[in-house]
Amino acid sequence: MKFGKSVCIINVGGTKYAFPKDVIKDFPLRRVSRLHSCASEREVLEVCDDYDRERNEFFFDRHSEAFGFIMLYVKYGKLRFVPHMCELSFYNEMIYWGLESSHMEFCCQRRLDDRMSDTYTHFTEEHHKTADEFRTEESTTGKRDSKWLERMRRTFEEPTSSLAAQILASVSVIFVIVSMVILCASTLPDWKTAESNIVEEHRIIEAVCIGWFTAECIVRFIVSRDKCEFVRRPLNIIDLLAITPYYISVTMTVLTGENSQLQRAGVTLRVLRMMRIFWVIKLARHFLGLQTLGLTLRRCYREMVMLLVFICVAMAIFGALAQLLEHGLDLESGNEEYASIPAACWWVIISMTTVGYGDMYPITVPGRVLGGLCVVSGIVLLALPITFIYHSFVQCYHELKFRSARCTRSLSAEFLN
Repeated sequence: MKFGKSVCIINVGGTKYAFPKDVIKDFPLRRVSRLHSCASEREVLEVCDDYDRERNEFFFDRHSEAFGFIMLYVKYGKLRFVPHMCELSFYNEMIYWGLESSHMEFCCQRRLDDRMSDTYTHFTEEHHKTADEFRTEESTTGKRDSKWLERMRRTFEEPTSSLAAQILASVSVIFVIVSMVILCASTLPDWKTAESNIVEEHRIIEAVCIGWFTAECIVRFIVSRDKCEFVRRPLNIIDLLAITPYYISVTMTVLTGENSQLQRAGVTLRVLRMMRIFWVIKLARHFLGLQTLGLTLRRCYREMVMLLVFICVAMAIFGALAQLLEHGLDLESGNEEYASIPAACWWVIISMTTVGYGDMYPITVPGRVLGGLCVVSGIVLLALPITFIYHSFVQCYHELKFRSARCTRSLSAEFLN
């Protein structure tokens, strides 16, 4: 902080907390840490409700008891609900100070999810700002973009932010669907015959779709605030992977022509062509379900890794035992489908997931007993991390639903105006 004394006083609903200025800079609560970057009293009042320059005291008109429990999280790393306080009210306080439901203990997270499922509620826009939105505010204070550029950015990045953004998103979805239909139809056996008779209309449509996607990607790159951050985003990387193969295919066709070199490169071209299936993931920008799935996978990567570890350990154990019981004990009359542990691991994975293709199965009594144990253990092992993943999915769904409802209300106001 560029003003005030070396000790800062945080007054929350009448309860005061004193902190050194250096502690404020890296404070775990995002709203409190924002005070350190404030350069004027006007900016301070955007973060807190009142400020006393003589005492260097920041006043927040919030629930003091709830903030006391939040301070226990800051001190001990454990966040629980305040007794006899509404879960949604406490969650509202958490969002105000910059915390999420993922910071809470597991039992309290379940209580919050149950309450959210029973009562659909909307939080105010100020209280429901995410970390990205706070970073956006901080960047805009130092760098003021023009109004039209900001509107263009929101139109392309947030499909529900305005009526124009919804129209643009609808057109983009139509192009994605058309591109996928053409890609699927091009693999039909009769497509080559029809292709020679219809003057290759599908190539024109394909070029128009790719042109739209390219123009959209370029515009979004131009209007983005941070170009490096734009390139690192997963959806933007997928867009680039889906656009590039088309231009590579066109370039190779122009350079080689319809000759033997192109025939030798046919496999490469088909691989590049199929990479356009990544456009399906582009629909995640416009559908809440796909966004929820992606956010859940990102937050539950530890549980996913744990699930993969469970499966790999079970495959190693049951695969070795299956190979031993079905082939290793009797090399002459053993089951040839279990001649190696990798082959047995294939049987283990389809048994644990209860798929059961029937392409290979045990024929000995010990092998069948082992198969039964493999199926039962697979059900148990796969079910263990599912609870955590389901809990995170519900949480992510509610967060994105609240955000979408907030944008819908702003869209309705814009339409009425």
